[in-house]
Amino acid sequence: MNILIVGGGMGGTILANNLARRLHTELHEHKARITVLSASERHMYQPGLLYVALGRMLPNELYRDERGLLEPQIEFHVDPVEEFALDHHQVRTHSGRVYAYDILVIATGSRIFPEGVPGLKENAEFFYTEESALHMYQRLRQFTGGRVVIAVGVPHKCPMAPLEITFMLHDYFKDRGLLEKTRIHYTYPIGRTHSLENVAKWATPEFDRLGISYETLFNIKDVDGRAKVVRSEEGTEAPYDLLIAIPAHKGMEVIENNNLGKNGWIPTDRLRLNMDQRDNVFVLGDTTNLPISKAGSTAHFEADTLAENLAAMVKIGTPVRDYDGKVFCFIEAGKDRATYAMFNYQNPPNPRPPTRAVHWFKTAYNKLYWASARGLL
Repeated sequence: MNILIVGGGMGGTILANNLARRLHTELHEHKARITVLSASERHMYQPGLLYVALGRMLPNELYRDERGLLEPQIEFHVDPVEEFALDHHQVRTHSGRVYAYDILVIATGSRIFPEGVPGLKENAEFFYTEESALHMYQRLRQFTGGRVVIAVGVPHKCPMAPLEITFMLHDYFKDRGLLEKTRIHYTYPIGRTHSLENVAKWATPEFDRLGISYETLFNIKDVDGRAKVVRSEEGTEAPYDLLIAIPAHKGMEVIENNNLGKNGWIPTDRLRLNMDQRDNVFVLGDTTNLPISKAGSTAHFEADTLAENLAAMVKIGTPVRDYDGKVFCFIEAGKDRATYAMFNYQNPPNPRPPTRAVHWFKTAYNKLYWASARGLL
């Protein structure tokens, strides 16, 4: 059984390691083979970019060698896929090599797409890449006061990121003695401050308590850099001195180029995680079109489920469990307080009051992530 995993991010890495342990005997006896194809030799801890943007982590802390994270029985190649020939059970890579598979897993992730809004890329700060996070930190260091607008597009990776950056910026400006000179204004595309109702019910009073203004039903239309104003599709305007955006995301270009899914999101069965109409092609993490959070924990829990199922398919010919939609997200509520949201298909989140203990747990997880990527947590 030849299992091919396309994507060396969190989902692909956890899946490969989990599978390697479950199929140890089959790999040793050459009854199974696991291959990971990645676009990079380095593995990034993406949630750390938020901390880089605020000067609380350095970029070198975000990376590990992908080969070193994988079990030794796993074949690993830095050779990004360019063509999916699903009818022939093959993929073709940048090097021109063709890889055949019996089971294919696509975990290629997502990308920001600020180009979708006129003026956004040129005038806003982001924290979804190393380069943009460092640039944002430099802008923050130069900032001496004024109106800060947080503008949110959808869909986006990490559902709590808009809230986290807002709360963390409040404390950042407070520590620098700029809070009295600064006004933070938060915008969100739907009729509440977060897509998850119970999260919005928790966050909105926190905004009120901290003096953070907010505007809902604000879908970003364009940004006028000269006038320093961001306009909404609804006809309102938000003037700014510093614009920080959570841009809408799309799936990776290779998914769009191969017509596997609109905007790069592959149609995926919510329980089995297989691609629609493809029993031997599975999808993980941000790459799915599932209406659940695009978060690292989503990829993690999906990978756990899929590893158990793929191992069972090798051993007994059938999957053994369904993915229940489980997601767990920390929510930083400032520089030293945090809460969390845990939910699944059946049960909505119910955030508790933020505490220092949860913040330190989150800080510890920033270090423990590498054990998680190896499938040890």
